[in-house]
Amino acid sequence: MTTRLTFDGGWRATVTDDPLHIAPRFTGDSMGLARYTNVSARERFLANTFGSQDWLWDTPDVFRFAPDSRKLAGAELQLPYVSAAHETSTRLPVMPAVHRGGLRADEVRDFRHETCTVLCRAPGDTALICLRDLDVLDEPVEARIGIAPDVALLVQHGTVVGWSLTDPARYLTTHFTAPDPAPPVPATRRLLSACLDMVTTPVVDDLVDGEPAALARLQAADKALREQREDRRRADALLGLIATHVQDYGNW
Repeated sequence: MTTRLTFDGGWRATVTDDPLHIAPRFTGDSMGLARYTNVSARERFLANTFGSQDWLWDTPDVFRFAPDSRKLAGAELQLPYVSAAHETSTRLPVMPAVHRGGLRADEVRDFRHETCTVLCRAPGDTALICLRDLDVLDEPVEARIGIAPDVALLVQHGTVVGWSLTDPARYLTTHFTAPDPAPPVPATRRLLSACLDMVTTPVVDDLVDGEPAALARLQAADKALREQREDRRRADALLGLIATHVQDYGNW
């Protein structure tokens, strides 16, 4: 079992036996592990922790650690299609069982960890797997470290090469809001897949080109989400995910 993980820049952490007990917040374009509920609280959290963080005009993956214990305190991970020139793959890596565990930084030092560039979607979007690059698919993933409920880091040769979120529909929510503890309704699960289609290739390319079929799909998803009476927190998160596309292309 992998006990030490290497992040970008040679930064290292040791796997512990205490994962975060924080439900992930999935907004559709990012996944967060945090307890803060507004911008000011987030700024205080960043000021009182160390690790990788975002800066103006720079959005790497965020891993923050408590300076006293050096244990993982929170994270914000970006889905590939909003952060980098990406490729979407239908290939799924060979995945081992999840080993639940936390992280303890080997030293109190800031670092920078690049966002993933490849998104793999399991059938029905029951899981989202984000990879550093397509080369990761050439070998099996050696370990999955479950740092929080349904969130795991993917490891090859001791290096963190991606992350996964299982049952993303369950954790859909708007920024700074904990996910609804009730399970998502079936319509939400279907609309999550529809919205992910809108923001990934090839459908997003068809939207840019003004393809009528793609535009009709976007308009239909937007209408369905606005009219959905149940599961409003998750529906609002999905509306936020496609809002820019609706504004830019929805009236063609």
